[in-house]
Amino acid sequence: MLSGTLLLSCLLGLGTCAVIVQHPHDVVVVAGQPVTLPCAITGYHGMVLWVKDGLALGVNRDLSVYPRYDVVGDHSKGEYHLLIQRTELADDGTFECQGIQAAIRSRPARLTVLVPPDDPVIAGAPVVSLRAGNPLNLTCHADNAKPAASIIWTRNGEVLNGAMYSKMLQKDGRMESTVSTLFISAANIESGQRITCRASNKAAPNGKEATVTIDVQHLPLVNLSVEPQPILEGNLVRFHCSAKANPPVTHYRWAKGGSVIRSVVGDSYEVVVDHSFFTEPVSCEVANALGSTNVSRNVDVYFGPRLAAEPQSLQVDLGSDAIFNCAWTGNPSLTIVWMKRGHGVVLSNENTLTLKAVKPEDAGKYVCRAVVPRVGVGEKEVTLTVNGPPTISSTQTQQALYGEKGQIQCFIRSTPPPDRIAWSWKETVLESGTSGRYTVETVSTEEGVISTLTMSNIVPADFQTIYNCTAWNSFGSDTEIIRLKEQGSLRLAVIIGVAVGAFLALVVLMGTLGAFCCARLQRSLKGVVSAKNDIRVEIVHKDHNATREQDEHTNMKQMMMERGEFQQESVLKQLEVLQEEEQEFQHIKDPTNGYYSVNTFKEHAAPSVAMAAGQSVEARNPGTATLGKQRVPTGMSFTNLYSTLGAGPSHRLYDYSGRFVLGTGGSSIELCERELQRGGGPLGDSVSFTEAQGEGSGGAFGRQDGCAPFDKASKASASSSSSQRSQASSQGSEGMRPMHKRMQTHV
Repeated sequence: MLSGTLLLSCLLGLGTCAVIVQHPHDVVVVAGQPVTLPCAITGYHGMVLWVKDGLALGVNRDLSVYPRYDVVGDHSKGEYHLLIQRTELADDGTFECQGIQAAIRSRPARLTVLVPPDDPVIAGAPVVSLRAGNPLNLTCHADNAKPAASIIWTRNGEVLNGAMYSKMLQKDGRMESTVSTLFISAANIESGQRITCRASNKAAPNGKEATVTIDVQHLPLVNLSVEPQPILEGNLVRFHCSAKANPPVTHYRWAKGGSVIRSVVGDSYEVVVDHSFFTEPVSCEVANALGSTNVSRNVDVYFGPRLAAEPQSLQVDLGSDAIFNCAWTGNPSLTIVWMKRGHGVVLSNENTLTLKAVKPEDAGKYVCRAVVPRVGVGEKEVTLTVNGPPTISSTQTQQALYGEKGQIQCFIRSTPPPDRIAWSWKETVLESGTSGRYTVETVSTEEGVISTLTMSNIVPADFQTIYNCTAWNSFGSDTEIIRLKEQGSLRLAVIIGVAVGAFLALVVLMGTLGAFCCARLQRSLKGVVSAKNDIRVEIVHKDHNATREQDEHTNMKQMMMERGEFQQESVLKQLEVLQEEEQEFQHIKDPTNGYYSVNTFKEHAAPSVAMAAGQSVEARNPGTATLGKQRVPTGMSFTNLYSTLGAGPSHRLYDYSGRFVLGTGGSSIELCERELQRGGGPLGDSVSFTEAQGEGSGGAFGRQDGCAPFDKASKASASSSSSQRSQASSQGSEGMRPMHKRMQTHV
């Protein structure tokens, strides 16, 4: 209407016409940026006024009240442009340019000031911590924005969808705040991830960002290793406990079978393992600020069988079932075998052994044996006792001495123990205690019960009596008949038997020795011819018994003393010397190796004179006999000695000239037979010294061999002389040997 009025004024010519040729226009500006609102009026030289939201800002170019506002332009051209420096949200409004005197105004112009949001803020930034397994909720705020900011979430450049938004107008009524919440499931969360919140509006089209780092905290993740495995019991193993934890590990704790091992505090544990490590695990507990994690491991230990369930001995009734249970542990897997002790039959390979309808013979020891291949064996023994009638085991014939105290016993095996044990004989029954000469005593042992019937004075009638031992229990009874035998009669029978056996053995021995003697003597005489009295034939015996020779000498001397053959003490002593030398020479090995030896020596007359005078003879050397200061030749034969002593016709020596039969084959046997046929031997009925010696030496060669006369003569002449010289030669020194020669003839 004003424009129309002004235009009408100009047309009527009422005066100069003022016209606004440049009007301000709507402007959108970002806060902080300058903005200019144009206004130009032609044909007008009056006051110009800028109005904001109906409020005058100032006249003409004086806007001192608003230091950021200025009126700029060419005044001569009527330019009154409004310059706003560093626009603020307060500048947001409607502006007009007015010519007051001309009563004209411009079109209103809308100045819109845009405000970018503040930097977005993520709650909990820069690091958001959460416990593993929990979902994540992130919240981002973008405040003081005009218009309200929009928010997006990104992770590694990838936009995350599913966020929730909300806007809120601030107190000034112009700016707004935006809140965005992002939900992330636990499966999509990884520790160390960076998530970005970006807020933008028209004032900040490129947006502003905030980033947060995700810290996923968790209990220790533990791995427990055991090296080496498998391992034999008694060897060293090493446990290692490796752990990952957020927050970091604070401590380690080790335990075995639930018992804490306080001596170990680190992440490793070394120990010598035994069988318990197979069943009792070793655990490693690792802790951090959130809590602890415990991991356990068993060790694959190889060990021999160990009893897990011990079998129990059983006592069952006859005909009932017996069930044994036995359990073993071992590694690697074991084999179980049930057997009866003393039997090689496998009864079961299971933990359970069942014996159906047991019999008395089933009683005994049973073995549950476990075998771990290449590692070890174990076994456990149990006893099966079968309840049944008693069983009596006893010697049916027992012994006692007449007139002495006697006992008879019966041994009773009984399960259950016997209720009653009774002895009965004739009209008498006695269970315990004493009745007359009889007493019953019962003793229990581990094996059973021993019942003893004692008789105080054994009489002949006791050996004719039959005794009954009877035992009862709840399952039945058993009886044993016992007889009493006189102990003396048995002893006499044993003595007679031993004597008969000894006599037979002696007869066999004497016969063998006689045959051996004859054979050896016959061989020794082959090829031997002697014309001198001092040449003798010697049979060398390698294994004569010295004790027997001593017995011969003792017996011979005793017989001579009884018959008055020798009365002089010196003669007896000389005989002892010769006999001792003969015994010593018996052990010298025959240098002819079984052939015949012909020995010579020089006889001295001094010994004969000395002995005749009654002087004592003392044996000082094994090879010599001393008479005073003279030496008695130890090689002297019994023949020479007897001649020296003056043996008469009634005491003649045996003559070899009619006795020796030289030859081969059975000559020795023929010789023995002839001697037997003569019926009394070459000595006749007269008793000579040689006979005495033969009777006294029966233990060495024996009269029972059928060649006693022959042996007596050879013993008296040849054997003693040769054996004496052999002993003297081996034991005496060269200066002490007797003065005689030795010749050996081999056939």
